[in-house]
Amino acid sequence: MGSGKRGLIATAVTVVCAVTVLAVPGTAFAAPRPTPTPSASATPPPDKHLEAVRKKLDKLYHDAALATDSYNAAQEKADKQSAAIVDLAKKIVEGQKKLDRLKKRAGAAAAAQYRTGGLPDEARLLLSDDPQEFLDGADRTLQGERAARGLIEELTRTQQDLAQYARDASARWKELEANRRAKDAARKKIKKQIAAAEELQARLAKKEKERLAKLEEEAALKAQTVWLGSGILGEIKGKASAQGKKAVAYATAQIGKPYEWGAEGPDTYDCSGLTSQAWADAGHAIPRTSQEQWKQLKHIAVKDMRPGDLVIYFPDATHVGMYIGDGAIVHAPRPGRTVTITGAGSMPILGVVRPDA
Repeated sequence: MGSGKRGLIATAVTVVCAVTVLAVPGTAFAAPRPTPTPSASATPPPDKHLEAVRKKLDKLYHDAALATDSYNAAQEKADKQSAAIVDLAKKIVEGQKKLDRLKKRAGAAAAAQYRTGGLPDEARLLLSDDPQEFLDGADRTLQGERAARGLIEELTRTQQDLAQYARDASARWKELEANRRAKDAARKKIKKQIAAAEELQARLAKKEKERLAKLEEEAALKAQTVWLGSGILGEIKGKASAQGKKAVAYATAQIGKPYEWGAEGPDTYDCSGLTSQAWADAGHAIPRTSQEQWKQLKHIAVKDMRPGDLVIYFPDATHVGMYIGDGAIVHAPRPGRTVTITGAGSMPILGVVRPDA
């Protein structure tokens, strides 16, 4: 990563995570100032109605994220099943060609036997003037019989293989159709949740929307402050691996691009689309969804994480961001937002996984 980009990221981290000073051991704090007397110009207390709206929006977008993981998982399985069906189709074509060649060989052998008259050995001995010629012919006949048996066995195996390929292809097709149905169901749920969230926000006045955005920022900042206040940042000292640096460089280069569910770039991303593509760019393929990333990748203690590691959020592993250092992650938040940097502790952390363990 170039020095210019490092400077840009450092500045962004400083802005977003200004509260990191709370985690520095030995930092002195001034005594709290007296609470000022409320005035007309003072910021009003959090509106209970807007706080309820914020929580409702969080739930709607969380449910949309859960459905997005289901959609992405179904899409990934469907892609694998499609590839398997194509592979089986190639095997069936090659098997049929082999069967045709074997049938031609069997036909040629039958024709050769017909030309010899198909006489038994005793009859050919009586008709032969040269016993040696008979013995040579008998030996060739024995070899021919062995070859014929081998040919029949190969024909049988090829026919059995073709039948198994056909059964496998049929099973894969059924799985493909099931995953297509699952994908369609997830797509409908995603659209429903996002539409409900957009409708809820559309009913708010301009000032209410501004206040709602402020409440969201305050909630994230509060969570980050609590996380940093535990002193965790003083324990995190891991250095990025070579691949981790590449993954971070890719992810941070996407900052400002819109969130889109099911997207893997290059113009839009969802949360796991960003992390999976970043690691693919670094030369290391990882699972497509945040839930599978949590299931399949090596778990790391939060204090041991390093830039490039993935931070998994919420009890059902429905969100993921990439740790970039200084207590921050880069992530694709949700519909209506863009890829951005935020505090690693701004959401409930389930755990940390390492792709290049």
